Amino acid sequence: MSDGGAADLARRIKAQAFGLGFDLVGITTLGPPATRARFDAWLEAGYAGEMGYLAGDGAELRRDSRRPHAGATHAIVLATQYGGHEPSGPVARYARGDDYHDFLRERTRALHHWLESALGRSINARPYVDSGPVLERDLAQRAGLGWFGKNTMLINPTIGSFFFLSSLFVEVDADVVLAVDDPFEADRCGSCTRCLDACPTQAFVGPRVLDATKCISYLTIELRGAIDEALREPMGGMIYGCDVCQEVCPWNVKFAQELPAGSPFAARAIFVDKDARTLAREILAMDQAEYAAAFKGSAMKRAKLWMLQRNACVVLGNVGTADDLAALQSTQLQEQEVVREHAARALASAAATRAATSVPLTPDDVPARPTNA
Repeated sequence: MSDGGAADLARRIKAQAFGLGFDLVGITTLGPPATRARFDAWLEAGYAGEMGYLAGDGAELRRDSRRPHAGATHAIVLATQYGGHEPSGPVARYARGDDYHDFLRERTRALHHWLESALGRSINARPYVDSGPVLERDLAQRAGLGWFGKNTMLINPTIGSFFFLSSLFVEVDADVVLAVDDPFEADRCGSCTRCLDACPTQAFVGPRVLDATKCISYLTIELRGAIDEALREPMGGMIYGCDVCQEVCPWNVKFAQELPAGSPFAARAIFVDKDARTLAREILAMDQAEYAAAFKGSAMKRAKLWMLQRNACVVLGNVGTADDLAALQSTQLQEQEVVREHAARALASAAATRAATSVPLTPDDVPARPTNA
């Protein structure tokens, strides 16, 4: 295929991707990522915490993007906005709607089917949507979609950083020449440090180095145990995830988009017009069946019910009022010891706050002694 034919195929692929609803698309070859050494150093420093899937065999696969899918030579890298102008809240914006994994996997498969139809033959390909051993942001930078911000997010100069990444790994036959995009080499953060300064838990070791074990997203979603007491108060009203480092980024302030009507990423009814206290109380009152019904088809099911209840206890300990004490006290019958402990600490914090403000305590305000004390 001539260079003109290669460029034409790339243009057709991009046009189809845009037609399917993707907001950005770039094409790159596969191989060792430019960030391989930084990734290894990050793992070695222990910044991955309990995310063991990033180490071992998972790390080895991530060290060369040709390894996850046998035969693949190129990646069509895609970005889909999930809205950056919706109000802040106790749940990160990306998790308020339907599970992006399922939706984007099907949309990416649709691009695969179109490519097979366009070339008139079967194509060895596989979609990846934040669920395989791939350094997605490295691949996206390699495909020209943006640069690594100081908050480690990929930032695009036209839409900011409130977007999902997905990719279609494809095997391009020797008789097909596919034009690829230039990497995005520029760093457009300049001297700005708003994201680093705004982090509630000061999780950034430095520009582009995140200690995940201090990040609110990790603490509320990935951590399968007790949250460090020193990090509970800085969590404020966050129940699931955190958008602070993106909210303050000038590129998002200027370029992040609102969600279009009917978007699958629009907030579910359980999150609409609901503050952190209200949502926390609702989560504490849920049983397993209610949790399954409320979060069916939601990315939030990555966190088990007991984890959300643990987070809810922290939130009520931070922003709760006397009206929330009963919800915390109800957790003393909780099966999960970690939830009971977080509730007890939250009640103790509430009691201390009321004492400091000279509000008299009632017998019901005194926290029950945790069973593990």
